[in-house]
Amino acid sequence: MNKRIVIALGGNALGKTPEEQLALVDGTASTIVDLVEEGYDVVIGHGNGPQVGMVNLAFEYAAGHGGGTPAMPFPECGAMTQGYIGYHLQQAVTRELARRDINRPCATVVTQVVVDGSDEAFHHPTKPVGMFYSKDEAERIAATTGYTFVEDAGRGYRRVVPSPMPVKIVELPVVERLVEAGTVVITVGGGGIPVVENAPGDYTGVAAVIDKDRASARLALDLGADMLVILTAVEKVSINYRQPSQRDLDRLNAAQAREYIAQGHFAPGSMLPKIESCLDFVEHSHGGTALITSLTTARAALRGLTGTLIEDR
Repeated sequence: MNKRIVIALGGNALGKTPEEQLALVDGTASTIVDLVEEGYDVVIGHGNGPQVGMVNLAFEYAAGHGGGTPAMPFPECGAMTQGYIGYHLQQAVTRELARRDINRPCATVVTQVVVDGSDEAFHHPTKPVGMFYSKDEAERIAATTGYTFVEDAGRGYRRVVPSPMPVKIVELPVVERLVEAGTVVITVGGGGIPVVENAPGDYTGVAAVIDKDRASARLALDLGADMLVILTAVEKVSINYRQPSQRDLDRLNAAQAREYIAQGHFAPGSMLPKIESCLDFVEHSHGGTALITSLTTARAALRGLTGTLIEDR
């Protein structure tokens, strides 16, 4: 029986425009199919921070500047980005599978993820979405829209929206059946479309973006995955990042990770949610492990040659 892994891809790794994304997904697909070729059953989650902000802003601009189009609610913007990112990814993965004569299908599932309507995150927006602005541009937009902007990692100002914790994946039974049938599944896109559950089977979308790493950890737990793999911009997790005393980490157990969190080594909105998502998975799964590495080193990392492996003990 193949080992089952859930891969979390960052939205920034997919590009800022559809054209840029098309150019990038072939490399992403090659890495994913490398892992299929290694004998893993692969399930893919991905971010959509840049994309959902772009779609939302485009509709709002058109609605307010004579475009004759309605403003689009945030959940619908999330669904749109799930669709077009999934479309690009599944095309590229299917093409790469065929090139290597691997007879496995690939499919995208538009996925709703239940959140708690009373989650404190709705009172404290933290999730950056959309493009970067100068301070003056951000202040001007905030004055007319009421949006909240924050400075993001020294790269400029971005709008922030609520980022509630994922509670339940609505389409989980569909994903399970597809994985069992040998399908490479793309799901919980953008962390999933955030919804609240009014009654069994009755859901309403809410304006938020769920962190894709947290949603992927929830998915990995619920699927009984053997490993959660978070692919990011760095090959290994580091402490004292970008300082002369920086030290890259090959392995971490839960206790060490929590100690480093308490010491402030992992930046909020960057490495911290990745580490916390890995901890959530390894501490609540039955022997599961987590891995953080870059897209280009994923195959080597799964062979134990690089990356940061995170275990419960």
